[in-house]
Parts: sequence; structure tokens; C-alpha cells
Amino acid sequence: MAQCTAPRNGHRTASGAAACPACSSRSSRYGGYSSYSPLSYSSYEDRSGGTSSSGGSSSRRPKWSKAGSSVSYTSTQVQSLTPIRQTVETRAAEKPDLRDVFLCHAWDDRKGAAKELHDFLVNFGVNVWFSEKDLALGVPMMRAIDKGLANSRIGLVLVTPAMLDRLPKESVADKELSALLAGNQLVPITHNTTYEALRNVSPLLASRSGLDTSEDSMAVVAEKIAELVKIEL
Repeated sequence: MAQCTAPRNGHRTASGAAACPACSSRSSRYGGYSSYSPLSYSSYEDRSGGTSSSGGSSSRRPKWSKAGSSVSYTSTQVQSLTPIRQTVETRAAEKPDLRDVFLCHAWDDRKGAAKELHDFLVNFGVNVWFSEKDLALGVPMMRAIDKGLANSRIGLVLVTPAMLDRLPKESVADKELSALLAGNQLVPITHNTTYEALRNVSPLLASRSGLDTSEDSMAVVAEKIAELVKIEL
């Protein structure tokens, strides 16, 4: 019996089907042949069991997210947060007494968006270094980052319109910021602004993908951070 050559050669054209010893008769009988190739499938099944077209932002579950979690992540988020998770694990092993995160924010957000994020994080069991509680007034942002990172596993930078206004005035040193980003120690969280607006003010900080409250609510962002920094002892 003639063997179909589609699994090896594919039938991308009518002439290809006609040249196949098994399919040529069917091709002529039905006036054509639907092409087949094992490489033509562009979708994939992710670890959460969903299916997504290649190149899209699929819903995925990272390895640090427990089975049964209701939180879903895009492929971009998993890719950008994975090196941060590695930093969390390394710093937790080296210094188990560190706080989970420090939260860097603009002064004007201390009783608004920053307080909201802080409260959600605490409700999810995250130990937060928060300047409103842990830092004296008037301390420059880079000193806050230095002090916060020294006492925490990773840092969160809440990027709001107030933060965008403050960043140029703080004269954040590119060298210091570059070192923090290269060490996978900072996660930007944009709120009521965009990464494009951040890029216009701080291209370095915008080079690190993070989380965005236009994609997830503040509560979901906090839950994702909680999963990211949770270490099972």
C-alpha cells in the first residue's frame, strides 16, 4: 500500500499532493487536497493547560506559583519576573532575616497609591520595608533605595505621574540604577502611567519590564508580588 509523504515532505501545494503516491488519487478525485505539515501548528499548550497563538501574551503559571492559585501571568511577566525570583531565592538563602521587599515611591503617593499597594502586600503576608514607616522625612530616593535594598530581598518602584515628576529632580545616577537592574533587584510597577512615559524620563528603569495596574488591579499586582517573594522553608 502506498505511503503518504505528508508527514515528511508536507503538502503545501496541489502539485505536492499530486506527487504523493497515496494522495494523488484523492487529490484528483476531490479537486484538491488540504495541506498538512506537522510544523504548521502555531499554538502551544502552556503549563496552566491553556492554549495561545505563538507570539501572543499567553496565560501561564510560573514555577513559583502554587498549584491551585487563581493568579495568571502573561508570558512577558513570567519572562521578566523569573530572574527576580532567582534573586529572591539567592538572597533568602544568604540572609534569611531580610524583609521580603522594599517599596520605593514618590512622596506625594505615600497616602494614596503607595499606601494602597503596601496594605495589599501586607494582607498577602509580605514583609514590606515602607518609607512611610521606616524612613525619616526628606531622605533622597537613592538613599532610600540603598537602605531599603540593604534590608530587603528585592525592591519595588511604584511608577506614578508623581514619580515621573520626581525622578529627574532626584538625579538618579545611571551607574547605580544600572547596577541594581543588572542584579535583578528591582521590579517597576506602573500605575496611572505607561512604560513609554517612563522611558522618556528614565530609559534605564523602563528597560526592566515589570507589572502594570492597567493590566491587573492593584490587588492582583500585590498577589503576584506575594507569590514571587514567598519562600517555603
